[in-house]
Amino acid sequence: MSEEPTRLQRENAYLKSRVAQLEDDVTDLGAEVTRLRQVLDTTMARRAANRPNPLSGGQ
Repeated sequence: MSEEPTRLQRENAYLKSRVAQLEDDVTDLGAEVTRLRQVLDTTMARRAANRPNPLSGGQ
């Protein structure tokens, strides 16, 4: 039974490490989402700027 506290301590240390890794992953993904939103906004703005105005009468 003396192994039980040691095993639990190891498991706890592992889980804390894993949580820290996952938190870093979430932070990285949040930054990537922000970057992709900016790319999308830029792309949509360029697309809107390049559309011909149907009311302008010219081709």
